Amino acid sequence: MNELYPVFLKVSDLKILIVGGGAVGLEKLSFLLKSSPNANVKLVAKEVCKDIRDLARGMHVEILEEAYQDHHLEGVQIVIAATDDLEVNLAIRKDAKLKNILVNVADNPSYCDFYMGGIVTKGNLKIAISTNGKSPTLAKRLRQFFEDLLPENVDELLENLDAYRKTIKGDFQDKLDHLNELTKGMLDKQQ
Repeated sequence: MNELYPVFLKVSDLKILIVGGGAVGLEKLSFLLKSSPNANVKLVAKEVCKDIRDLARGMHVEILEEAYQDHHLEGVQIVIAATDDLEVNLAIRKDAKLKNILVNVADNPSYCDFYMGGIVTKGNLKIAISTNGKSPTLAKRLRQFFEDLLPENVDELLENLDAYRKTIKGDFQDKLDHLNELTKGMLDKQQ
């Protein structure tokens, strides 16, 4: 059973720790910055690859080239354990759980509080895709499918709906009913 609850986090307002300076750390950092370029990230690793350094340049990414220690969790709300050493990743998880910090242990769904699924972004529209940790590859393919399917002008539609929403009079339910009817009609016209 899939009991995941999707949320969209304002990661520029949170402190995220990534532990791992190799290919997996690069993948997690890339994914995070692609979706949220203003993410506030600290990356810790004994060795940090050049690609991570290049990606981090000009971003809100602090790089510490040292071994992980539990003090790196101070002030952190989310941690991603992305080393190639399961023992280290599990130690990070244990430390994070003791401090009530959400943790993702890369490629180990049973040790994760959350997954980093596929994300489709077209302007202000963002769609998250999860396979409940079963197949990140399928989530990637679905992301590509939706990126191709959604029209380029979907952001213009969102802006127009937002402007229109601000002109509607009445209580919350009146506004909701009106917008539901309007958007239902938009979908009917496209079929």
